[in-house]
Amino acid sequence: MADRPHPAAPSTVFSRSSFPEYQRILAILRTETVGGALLLAATVAALVWANSPFANGYFALREAKIGYAPWHLELSLGHWASDGLLAVFFFIAGLELKREFVAGELRKPAKAIVPVAAAAGGVVLPALIYVVINLGPGAETLKGWAIPTATDIAFALAVLAVINTHLPAALRTFLLTLAVVDDLIAIAIIAFFYSSGLEPLMLLAAAVPLALFTLLVQKRVRTWYLLLPLAAATWAFVHASGIHATVAGVLLGFAVPVMASGKKGEPAAGLAESFEHRLRPFSAGFAVPVFAFFSAGVALGGAEGLGAALRDPVAVGIVLALVVGKTAGVFGTTFLITKTTRARLDDGLAWIDVAGLAMLAGVGFTVSLLIAELGFGTGSPHDDHAKVAILAGSLAAAVLAAVVLKARNRHYRRVALEEQRDDDGDGVPDVFTRA
Repeated sequence: MADRPHPAAPSTVFSRSSFPEYQRILAILRTETVGGALLLAATVAALVWANSPFANGYFALREAKIGYAPWHLELSLGHWASDGLLAVFFFIAGLELKREFVAGELRKPAKAIVPVAAAAGGVVLPALIYVVINLGPGAETLKGWAIPTATDIAFALAVLAVINTHLPAALRTFLLTLAVVDDLIAIAIIAFFYSSGLEPLMLLAAAVPLALFTLLVQKRVRTWYLLLPLAAATWAFVHASGIHATVAGVLLGFAVPVMASGKKGEPAAGLAESFEHRLRPFSAGFAVPVFAFFSAGVALGGAEGLGAALRDPVAVGIVLALVVGKTAGVFGTTFLITKTTRARLDDGLAWIDVAGLAMLAGVGFTVSLLIAELGFGTGSPHDDHAKVAILAGSLAAAVLAAVVLKARNRHYRRVALEEQRDDDGDGVPDVFTRA
């Protein structure tokens, strides 16, 4: 009698990546953690100033205009921060997205399905919760449906740094990959749902410098005085087209090649990695904190004003969507995909770890603040209430995640020690050699 074929072994989710990928992710996370600390400091500074006796100075600074009016680029400092500096943030997001799909975790469908599905679940469920809560008040409040869909990786990492948790490599990789896919969805939402007054001629004009930029980077040209003017021209034309200018950053990021050319004399690192290495510190350490400083300043009006803000259906929807929707969306989708594919968690991890990470995904800030401004208009009552809710919801999600993850920190410490062991002395920890 012929032997029956053995059933295929179940796949593993939250498994470790290769050691070089692990080192790359650690480097990114270190930069983003520092950026997260600066982001928190900028947010606190903005809130303190906006609620001090000198608040008029803060709002006057935010509304101060600079730029060249004939080109429609005489913008307020707050506008320059959201449209200009955040374009650098989205350029980095574009580079990271392309790298993940070309050479990272997302290039393998078996590994990509869980973070992609988790990110999608973490977008759809919060949006649905917000919409259900705001169906009654009317169409105006529904403009904020996408506010609670974003995860802020820098803010989340700052939380991990504060609680001093030794999160295992697999969970760190998943968190970063989840945030990358989350950024992709946020970019699509901004481009398709928060753009207005489309000017097709300006959009066509943007294609010219974008094409020249693409041609140069595909030839591995790294000369900044050639690339920077083309990038600036692309940004300016996209800004004038009615599509939010940050989308230009993503398009420019997508144009950059990931793989090295392999030609003799060319650098071993790909151009995308080189640009990311140079610009990520600027993005995390300056661009995003400055945006947060100009965006997060809200005059709360004391305890009474804070209470009134949090009673707004906009605020209620955002807080519940971030705290409940994100957690349930990320965890529920991950659990469902894992069980339906007969996959299993990697050794050393438990579902409580996934729950803690899902709670951490509810920390939304940078992109949430941007969408609030796009949906309601900077300084409007709903915008101010949305910002208060983003802060409150993110803080609540961070506290809940800290409680869960801190309780597992002793176990994480053992895993971290295992990930550092190199008994054979070959420079690669043994767990990665076996992976």
